[in-house]
Amino acid sequence: MRWRDPAIAALGVLGFAAAPRAEEAQVRALFAAHCAVCHGMDRLGGTGPALLPSNLGRLTREHARTIIAQGRAATQMPGFAHMLAPEQIEALVAFIYREPETPPAWTTADIEASRRLFLALHQLPARPVHEADPLNLFVLIEQGDHHASIIDGDRLVRLARFPTPIAVHGGPKFSPDGRFVHILSRDGWVLRYDLWSLQPVGEVRAGINARNLAISADGRVLAVANSLPPTLVLLEAETLRPLQVIEVRDRRDKRSSRLSAVYAAPPRESFVVALKDLPEIWEIDWRPNAPPVFDRLVTRYEQGRIEAIASSLGPFPVRRIEELPEPIEDFVFDPAWRHVVGSSRDGTKLRVIDLDLGRVVTEVPSAGLPHLAAGISWEREGRRVLAFPNLREATLTVLDTESWQVIKRIETIGPGFFLRSHENSPYAWLDASLGGKRDTVQVIDKESLTIARTLTPVPGTLAAHTEFDRHGRSVLLSVGERDGAVVVYDARTLEEIKRIPAAKPSGKYNVGNKISRSEGTSH
Repeated sequence: MRWRDPAIAALGVLGFAAAPRAEEAQVRALFAAHCAVCHGMDRLGGTGPALLPSNLGRLTREHARTIIAQGRAATQMPGFAHMLAPEQIEALVAFIYREPETPPAWTTADIEASRRLFLALHQLPARPVHEADPLNLFVLIEQGDHHASIIDGDRLVRLARFPTPIAVHGGPKFSPDGRFVHILSRDGWVLRYDLWSLQPVGEVRAGINARNLAISADGRVLAVANSLPPTLVLLEAETLRPLQVIEVRDRRDKRSSRLSAVYAAPPRESFVVALKDLPEIWEIDWRPNAPPVFDRLVTRYEQGRIEAIASSLGPFPVRRIEELPEPIEDFVFDPAWRHVVGSSRDGTKLRVIDLDLGRVVTEVPSAGLPHLAAGISWEREGRRVLAFPNLREATLTVLDTESWQVIKRIETIGPGFFLRSHENSPYAWLDASLGGKRDTVQVIDKESLTIARTLTPVPGTLAAHTEFDRHGRSVLLSVGERDGAVVVYDARTLEEIKRIPAAKPSGKYNVGNKISRSEGTSH
């Protein structure tokens, strides 16, 4: 295939400026063959992100060429240099950087129109229909055929299996009593499921391309962080009704920003949001009829300097922490919920941000692309530590949360993504899924900070995402192949107990650990 001018050849596809019909068909076929399965034929995203200029943010065209050719580390994006000629890659780059004639939008009306309730609250049973401990259930995501399974954590059997939206992402979130779970997909669908009756309750599409969701500690509000459009969507959890759509923009020049993530901070009664394209963090008060300024901050620190600007956006006040050194890609709370530890995707520093003072209070050198959202904490030698894997470096970083000094960088068998433990276990489990030893997990002694055991459940397959049962007695690990399994280990002896067949299992989430905010699990 010859391309006279790749930049021009790509322009006529899918509603863009005019181009010769033959060239248009060629680009359409090229994108459909290699890109649409993950990014959507309309480029609005699927298992991969949306490919529109407004969604590409800081990605330069040169970097885009490199990613198409070589793939992207720590993601599912493969390289195509062995399949596509340089001029074909150039044509795809030109295509994804062209603005559509009509900018994609997803309004409050669109959200409401997508909403469906399958069961009303009064139609649900007053008690569980099963005999399992409701707080020791696992929600297991099976990516192979877009289903989820409910696993009894005591008997280690499957209670139910049901279809989910395609490409679940960001971790399910549970209601405070553990009865309902909310599952989000990359393309913005939220599914609410009842763990007592084992039935779906409702669904709604909150955006076109979503990052993750969070739930308020009172169970009243869901918050969905979107990349496209750049909005934070607040939903009533019980009915999935849209409460407010907050456009994410800079106060001064009104530049928009995608969201990196939203997490709940229960002791603060707020959601904390990191912006992907602007150096800001937002804190949103979820209390009913909350005041336009966070009065608890003003009262507590009225003599101090609060470097934050508060503004009321409808019923949910937004407090901005502005002028950070750079945008925050990933973050985790400290155990006291006062500080956010954040990093940028390509940054060389961790920044500790005091949420009450509204500013960076210290910086910590880092390397290897820290995965802070997988961070966990525990007490060691009378001090609280924070540990997290690194996506581009075979180390586990352990920080002292008082001095913010690195205690140790534990060398591991390969870069990992998930770190899990439990307050009743002396061990933390770390995968090596991003390196050459993706079939192996390592068990780390939390006191000595050494490798206690290396396990390979199924040689040559992907081993990732461990999760403890609510008592800390069993550990469930995913063998993430199409004909995979959940491998169950004794948390004390580290010996295998059982295998549960599953279709490319990924994350599994224990109800009790999540709603109690166990120190061994992430947000």
